Amino acid sequence: MILYAIIVLGSLGLAYGLGLAFASKKFYVEIDPKIEEINEILPGANCGACGHPGCGAYAEAIVNKNEMINKCAPGGDDVIAEIARIMGIEAASADKKIAVIHCQSGGKNNTFFRYEYQGIATCKAAILVTNGPNLCNYGCVYQNDCIAACIFDAIKLDDNGMRIIDKDKCTGCGACVIACPRNLIELVSVKKRVHILCSSHDKGVEAKKRCGNKTACINCSLCVKKCPKDAITIQDNLAIIDYEKCINCGMCADVCPTSAIFDPLKEVRAQKKAAAKAKAEAAMKKIEEQKKLDENKKET
Repeated sequence: MILYAIIVLGSLGLAYGLGLAFASKKFYVEIDPKIEEINEILPGANCGACGHPGCGAYAEAIVNKNEMINKCAPGGDDVIAEIARIMGIEAASADKKIAVIHCQSGGKNNTFFRYEYQGIATCKAAILVTNGPNLCNYGCVYQNDCIAACIFDAIKLDDNGMRIIDKDKCTGCGACVIACPRNLIELVSVKKRVHILCSSHDKGVEAKKRCGNKTACINCSLCVKKCPKDAITIQDNLAIIDYEKCINCGMCADVCPTSAIFDPLKEVRAQKKAAAKAKAEAAMKKIEEQKKLDENKKET
């Protein structure tokens, strides 16, 4: 009886094995070796910045669906060049993007609170309780979902508890953008330097009153009027920069009364302007002195 069972099970196993072997040959789909080559040079982060669920899917899309080869933010230009070599096409340089947090509050000493939050330590959970503990309904709720989402360790906390983007480590994968429940984070080209660091849609006085950092956009429209390229518009009480039009002139930051607009080159511009003014004044002084000398010569 036992021998019979062994024979039956062995026969079934052999039959199934032969069937699977036949099926694997019959329905085998040949994989383009280029897919494997591309997949090997991709970072393997599976961050989704390319718009695909993983590096393997992106490699397949490049080979089989003519997907653009410059979508791997973590890989950068080196990976693009390698993919171009494999595909036998010209490399197109990627416009690197990094995360920008459109809020200047959310720290220990620059946030007004309605109450002390003691719930689950995530931003998504915090805003479910009366729309968050901070007085501003549009600002950072300081539970650091963005930091937890970043696999590249590109977001740090400073001494005040503010989230700081490390431009060198940020790959522009967009994980922090997805993680922020208040949509405060945006991916922006590194070529764009001027940013509006506020997301409040409250009206002027109310926005300023609720912002613990006193840097809220108050819908004064001075930036709109000052911009020489019409790159700023007011949308629902908030100034918005059109980065396609922005030329990084910083004129909007100069006139912003609350410092809601950040221009990293503001001091440099001021120094250059002062130096140019001093140079012009020195030139005028020299001209005046020369005129006096010429007049004295005529008199003598």
